[in-house]
Amino acid sequence: MRLLRLPDVCAMTGLPRVTVYAWARLERFPRPIKLGERSSAWRLDEVERWVEERTKASRSEPLQARS
Repeated sequence: MRLLRLPDVCAMTGLPRVTVYAWARLERFPRPIKLGERSSAWRLDEVERWVEERTKASRSEPLQARS
């Protein structure tokens, strides 16, 4: 199992740090693993799964006609 630190999670997803933490609290994004008092990391496989799910969902939604 490989762990990612926040800068890597942000780079991989395109999300800003505030959104990563907010969505994790809302269970819209994988929750971090607490490594220490001031240190957290995310499981690579969970972040990859989230990216894949978002990709599939966005491609299955019909495109809205532009006005």
